[in-house]
Amino acid sequence: MSLALLRIWRTPALQALLIQAGAAAPMLAAVFLLARAGVSVSYLGVAAIHGLAAAALTWWRGLAPWWRAIQFLFPLALYGALQAALPSWLFAAAFLFLLALYWSTFRTQVPYYPSGKPVWEEVARLLPQGRPVAMIDIGSGLGGLVLELARRRPDSAFTGIELAPLPWLASRLRAWLSGSRARFVRGDYEHLDFAGFDVVFAYLSPAAMGALWRKCSREMQPGSMLVSYEFLITEKAPDISIQPKGCRSNIYAWHF
Repeated sequence: MSLALLRIWRTPALQALLIQAGAAAPMLAAVFLLARAGVSVSYLGVAAIHGLAAAALTWWRGLAPWWRAIQFLFPLALYGALQAALPSWLFAAAFLFLLALYWSTFRTQVPYYPSGKPVWEEVARLLPQGRPVAMIDIGSGLGGLVLELARRRPDSAFTGIELAPLPWLASRLRAWLSGSRARFVRGDYEHLDFAGFDVVFAYLSPAAMGALWRKCSREMQPGSMLVSYEFLITEKAPDISIQPKGCRSNIYAWHF
């Protein structure tokens, strides 16, 4: 099995899907035993049993705790949707919207996380002063941080890279409508060389931080800086830790 296929195979989303399918066997066994005992099970009851079986298998496989709730609620949500008799096009539209918004989150384990103006303010203060700066926001979402910094620092170059099509398109439109010099690229930051940037900003997820640190250690140049909002790197303590006003999480920075 290739490395790419192995990574996909190990993703929690795929494991959760397989667990949902596998939960059908214990669910059918439980319904059969209850029927033999003279207990009639409604469709809602079947959905609940399926959810319990999926949650138990999820716990057994060692997936993160929130997956247990998702696995339990999924059959119940499916039952509710069927009972509501919603038009089929609505499911297709919802699927396409979520696909465009989250894209390969199942693989990267990095969902869409917006930061906010207090974070932008502190990141602006962290940027080197007195000279042009090249900065990239990896997983730039709707582009708020990049657009704000480009407005504040017209002497510098600010880039956002985003894998999901919908946020990337929204950020491109925002830049075009505002006449901003900010640049937005659609792609995977793992295929990008960080050597050309003075600052790399990340608001990703705990699952991505280890690989990000290894990439930064290989590619970032002396004098550059990695900035992460909320998520720490376990391999190295941050050089800077700041809590933006009104935020519960910190901004962390590492100098190279």
